[in-house]
Amino acid sequence: MPALPLAFWVHHLDPFLIRFTENFGIRYYGLSYVLGFLTAAWLLTRYARAGRSQLAADRIADFMVATVIGVMLGGRIGSFLLYHPEQLLHDPLSFFRVWEGGMASHGGMLGVAIAIFWFSRSARIRFLHLADLITSVAPAGLLFGRIANFINGELWGKPTTVAWAVIFPASPPPMFPRHPSQLYEAAFEGLLLLAFMQWRFWRSDVVRAKPGRLAGEFLLAYALARAIGEVFREPDASLILGLSRGTFYSLFLIAGGLWLILQPSRPLESK
Repeated sequence: MPALPLAFWVHHLDPFLIRFTENFGIRYYGLSYVLGFLTAAWLLTRYARAGRSQLAADRIADFMVATVIGVMLGGRIGSFLLYHPEQLLHDPLSFFRVWEGGMASHGGMLGVAIAIFWFSRSARIRFLHLADLITSVAPAGLLFGRIANFINGELWGKPTTVAWAVIFPASPPPMFPRHPSQLYEAAFEGLLLLAFMQWRFWRSDVVRAKPGRLAGEFLLAYALARAIGEVFREPDASLILGLSRGTFYSLFLIAGGLWLILQPSRPLESK
């Protein structure tokens, strides 16, 4: 590694907004989920009031409860099955120690898809329409979640000597400065993807004319953004076929996105 500059910023942020005991308090990571869900509910309400959604305003709370359950269960189960399956065998109770962290975005997406399927049957709203709605607001949660990852000092990047590199004390020795890859992902998976999805939702008729296409575009765009982020991120589990697990699992998102985009059009009926 080339000679390092004299100083890099050392990560020393506290993961707690308010700490009651050593391991109990209000964590920024928990707040990121709250902010993500509140932002999603606010946008869904705007859609309903603008007449661009078949999800009535009085059903948004029910829809959000279903998606929250899907995110939490899917993300938690996915973290173990997709990244650390051996941990469930050696320490099954670790699944319930949520304060130790452990959520997987790919698992969360699968959990949300199952929740949407159940809600669509219950509310008699087309699954693909609900998928368009939730994917148009999902990047807000990704944005807040990646910022929380940075605050937690986890999921750090690969060693580098760029001027904005950060030293993460929790990273394995020797303590090299690393890419703040969490912030890169916050920008690509969160901010830019949210701007793109909102632009597509409000500036086109795609949600009404071709249900499912917007969800397909989200899956493709997220997979691309995730693959870019993985270039700078230190793999947090063993590789699969030479790819980081985040990149490998995103290949399935690409396949799903293409399938949704290529589906025959069946426009929504006006209400």
